[in-house]
Amino acid sequence: MLKKDRAFFIFTELNKIYPEVPIPLNHENKFELLIAVLLSAQCTDERVNKVTPNLFSKANNPEEMMKLPTEKIFSIIRSCGLAPQKSKNISKLSRIIVEKHNKKVPESFIELEKLPGVGHKTASVVMSQGFGHPAFPVDTHIHRLAQRWGLSKGKNVIQTEKDLKKIFPKKSWNKLHLQIIFYGRSHCTAKGCDGTKCDICRTCYPNRKKPFKANKP
Repeated sequence: MLKKDRAFFIFTELNKIYPEVPIPLNHENKFELLIAVLLSAQCTDERVNKVTPNLFSKANNPEEMMKLPTEKIFSIIRSCGLAPQKSKNISKLSRIIVEKHNKKVPESFIELEKLPGVGHKTASVVMSQGFGHPAFPVDTHIHRLAQRWGLSKGKNVIQTEKDLKKIFPKKSWNKLHLQIIFYGRSHCTAKGCDGTKCDICRTCYPNRKKPFKANKP
């Protein structure tokens, strides 16, 4: 099966399995989304969704968050990975948004990536899920599946993102990246499928007998 045929099959199959895709991180506004995505690094969405209600009850906008002591933020998010640094970044970026962006989350990759603790993936999620701009945030699930499915040989998420953007239509990116994540969590998991077990892997590579080893991001 050629790459374009695999891509078409994957695109069609994922739309059958996930005709609608909910946003995994609970939030009520763009600032809450930004904070939730920042917290999700080295942490599960489930854990983030347990932590954020308490945090957002104290401060759900940058003006209130910048007034919250860093120690208080840390005490609330301490169960998330990298909590000490994240609490500092949340406090700093809140002040920057208030002072430099008129209290609004910036609608720009460049400005988002200038914020403390906000990398390209976090910015991509905010631009996609918060503002609706076409973006293809790549996490470990997408990186793993893109290689198992022969869509990318990228050794890092940056190259994988570039490869996937070339293959799939721009209008599909915002929905598709979530579809791949959900499939990677429930069907083509890191341990549950080795590139030979899930339906998509078996259809794309029916003759694959040995476990497929993906490049780690």
